[in-house]
Amino acid sequence: MFPERVLSGMRPTGLLHLGHYHGVLKNWVKLQNEFPCLFFVADWHALTTHYETPEVIKESVWDMVIDWLAAGVDPEKATLFIQSKVPEHAELHLLLSMNTPLSWLERVPTYKDQQEKLGDKDLGTYGFLGYPLLQSADILIYRAAQVPVGEDQVPHIELTREIARRFNHFYSREKLLDAKGVEIGRKPILLEPKALLTEASKMPGLDGMKMSKSYQNTLALRETPENISQKVRKMPTDPARVRRTDPGDPAKCPVWQLHEVYSDDTTKQWVQEGCKSAGIGCIQCKEPIIDAITRELAPMRERAAMYADNPALVRSIIDQGCERARALASDTMKDVRKHMGLDYS
Repeated sequence: MFPERVLSGMRPTGLLHLGHYHGVLKNWVKLQNEFPCLFFVADWHALTTHYETPEVIKESVWDMVIDWLAAGVDPEKATLFIQSKVPEHAELHLLLSMNTPLSWLERVPTYKDQQEKLGDKDLGTYGFLGYPLLQSADILIYRAAQVPVGEDQVPHIELTREIARRFNHFYSREKLLDAKGVEIGRKPILLEPKALLTEASKMPGLDGMKMSKSYQNTLALRETPENISQKVRKMPTDPARVRRTDPGDPAKCPVWQLHEVYSDDTTKQWVQEGCKSAGIGCIQCKEPIIDAITRELAPMRERAAMYADNPALVRSIIDQGCERARALASDTMKDVRKHMGLDYS
């Protein structure tokens, strides 16, 4: 009844790094060739935790969109838009809040988890409590069939399914009939989405921990070859290798984690044997990683420069995407208002 749309969003956090590419953007590029996709800048969501520094969000939006385009997200295949430019998101969020039990929001696992992690911020706000419902509105307003998420986000999709089910139960009046004319249910107004599970990013940071700006261990998608070489060369290695002649253990070295992402079997074997026998030095071990990351980022850096030099083109892409997204959102809201008795024309 509804097309197999895929929806995904990302909070504007400025320049993106290899963790974003391997964890999200590579998957977006794949999905845009398989489904009608909508990818949005979640600027309202960013306000739930950065409400006191909105200037950070404004500065980050365009950098993030440029990085999407640089990574291969194609505006001819996918709809790219900014959440706040489609105010129907807020309207559906408001209407859904009228019948969403408070306890449903309080039990979302990331609610208390985020409060603890971001203990330096005052997150005892209505907006923060309600952000999972806003997420649900983001999905339901496009009647998205699938939402690419990691394991930790599955509860959000389950919540969205419950909210859609509850809404349809209250407001759907149109019967669904089988071939014999027997009622088999009610025609849904809002579609229950499915979680499209994606693998967790295997992209480690320069210190072996998860790549994150918080840890200052990232390589940006627009990193220059000089910076790539400098940052990788400074990576810590197995502490046992104090001198060039000391043997080491790749399992205890953050550089090995990058080899697992970028190197073929022959190179991995070379690293294993050379490290354990002290046959190669740490700088030698890092060279294939420097080469691989430089090759991977070269086309992205070129595309990013093209878009950064033409901000009018980037704004035009987003304007067109917002227009397409708003048309879809408006169709949903017409149905929602009608079934809730709010169409007064």
